[in-house]
Amino acid sequence: MKNKLKILRAMQDITQEELAKKLGVTRQTIIAIEKEKYDPSLILAFKISKFFKVQIEDIFIYNE
Repeated sequence: MKNKLKILRAMQDITQEELAKKLGVTRQTIIAIEKEKYDPSLILAFKISKFFKVQIEDIFIYNE
């Protein structure tokens, strides 16, 4: 699934490590999501959207 996580993270000037700590995941999880090698769970997707104060659809783009 395509996503804008790296862009949002850069806009807030937050590192992968800082974001990972705030979300309770590893830095490797953030890296995998940004490289589109891993789709987060629904719970993690909600945590990410809440952290950045945007809708899930503004971060993750579903391709059929």
